[in-house]
Amino acid sequence: MFIVKRGIIALALVAGCAPASGTGTSTRPEGLLSHETTCVVTDKLIPTCGAWWGIAPDVFTGTRPAHAVERAEQRMGRPADIVHVYHRGEELFPTAEERELAAGRRLLLINWKPSRTRTWAQIARGAVDSRIDALAEHITRTFPGRFFLTIHHEPENDVNSRRGMSAQDYAAMYRHVVSRLRDRGVRNAVTVMTYMGAPNWATKPWFDRLYPGDDVVDWIGLDPYADGRVSDFATLVDKTRPDHPTWPGFYRWTQSRFPGKPIMVSEWGAFERKYAPRFKSDFYASVRLQIRNYPQIKALVYFDSPLAPRGDTRFDTTPEAAESFARLGRERHFTATKVPAQ
Repeated sequence: MFIVKRGIIALALVAGCAPASGTGTSTRPEGLLSHETTCVVTDKLIPTCGAWWGIAPDVFTGTRPAHAVERAEQRMGRPADIVHVYHRGEELFPTAEERELAAGRRLLLINWKPSRTRTWAQIARGAVDSRIDALAEHITRTFPGRFFLTIHHEPENDVNSRRGMSAQDYAAMYRHVVSRLRDRGVRNAVTVMTYMGAPNWATKPWFDRLYPGDDVVDWIGLDPYADGRVSDFATLVDKTRPDHPTWPGFYRWTQSRFPGKPIMVSEWGAFERKYAPRFKSDFYASVRLQIRNYPQIKALVYFDSPLAPRGDTRFDTTPEAAESFARLGRERHFTATKVPAQ
């Protein structure tokens, strides 16, 4: 795909910057001259200019999604391109509240675990087909807009020796769910395969066998957090460990394994560090300085919670962190492409 920017023709080298198919929806960011880039949103929701800016707001607090999104957008000083919500089992989605959020020029990232009691192998064999069919009917009847869908995210730590929970079983489950939804008319779901991406899991002999296949996966997702091994954005998306020397880091691995797929950092967050009170503000500054080194990353979706399992990931726990995060969100990289009307 060729892009014209400031009178110079540039070739979009990353496949994630090119349409998966079709021509998509065009928008022109403010300030661009007539000879500059026309930014395109493809039918797989890939922004050709920069990346989407998203959030999972007030997670684990019990706050209603609409109020949580409103508060988050006030706190960060800009609207969210993507809102990340979570569903399990028989819950139908998008809910009326989520549909209202999408009507406000936001994309939904819906994270669904089809069952809390059935194994992956059982789901692949049809154990919850009636649930999938009911969901398909609900989506086709209530929500024609495009949305992101990830199915049982972060499967690595659920792989075990119990029958029906192998990596191959996961891949079969994912494929079955996506195929059945599509067969029943759900053509507006853009699918995301979401990994933890941690070195200790990525070096397991079964890791590659989790992948369900290019035909049922549109985006690759990663859920990294800034633990003690992370000093900046580069070490977040390419975590390595000396006790797992063969692992190159998730972004490097993805470039080699999935060169044609856009990457979504579908959860990310920074924990408080008592010994480094400026860590969050410095960390967000590193994202602003380094994000353009990772052109295959086409979405960042922050996990904002005071009650995350390993600590407080709220982006505004100090005035310095709040300002640094807001400045990051104002970057042209995250504002160039506008969310299309649904």
